[in-house]
Amino acid sequence: MKPKVIAVVGPTASGKTAMAIELAKKMNGEVVSADSRLVYRGFNIAAAKPTIEERQGIPHHMIDIVEPEYDYSVGDYYKDAKKVISEILSRKKTPIIAGGTGLYFRILLENYNLPEAETNYELRKELELKEKEELLAELKNVDSITFERVKDSNKRRIIRALELIKTLGKPLSKIDLQKEPEFDVDWRMPEIVSREWLYDRINKRVDIMLKEGIVEETKNLIAKHGRIKNIVDTIGYKEIIEYIDGNMSLDEALDKLKQHSRNYAKRQLTWFRKNPALKIEC
Repeated sequence: MKPKVIAVVGPTASGKTAMAIELAKKMNGEVVSADSRLVYRGFNIAAAKPTIEERQGIPHHMIDIVEPEYDYSVGDYYKDAKKVISEILSRKKTPIIAGGTGLYFRILLENYNLPEAETNYELRKELELKEKEELLAELKNVDSITFERVKDSNKRRIIRALELIKTLGKPLSKIDLQKEPEFDVDWRMPEIVSREWLYDRINKRVDIMLKEGIVEETKNLIAKHGRIKNIVDTIGYKEIIEYIDGNMSLDEALDKLKQHSRNYAKRQLTWFRKNPALKIEC
């Protein structure tokens, strides 16, 4: 018998956090975040990190575990989250993995096997200097199958694919990336009433972020950490930085933030809806 876990997935602003907390109350559970921004300390308003009050006494894990300077990889997440899940199960409680980072779910709960390779920081730095189109052309040349898999992904994932190919000395498509899933997963997603409904929730969330102080949060993070990659590449901060730099008005920056968040939500929906085991919760 595989250990039973619940996965609550979905796009940004769809109600995942509230659903996970309600499930935790009903099933004697603890929440394990599967969000690539929530791992960073200080990424609060822009990342929609649930406050202590919003967590309603339910333990939340994989939140605020590293400083923004650390390039937290999916491999790091797999090892850390697997340990947390094991600890929750040892307490006879139900792990509820909730978030919107599709790759975290794929590595942790699906049948995808992460290739073992040490991070090559010099190579990564060299690849980061290239434009996304140049990286895609290089990837298509060395591994057309992996190119088709990741061509619509963000630049970071494309760089990681090239890094693995160059480090391992062979195309990823030639490596066995399948494994037996380690958990019995109950896949759930909040009901998306309509695309317009979701986009309206995203727009309202951005308006709330302004009231909560996203501009001040961005300034404080830059003052403390500098303009590091994990800040300037994060939706929420990168748009506000444009405002801080005088490149656009605050209203223009907020409109950009809403647009980028809607685009991200669309990609998340496409990713999660491919899962045939997914159940929609009303």
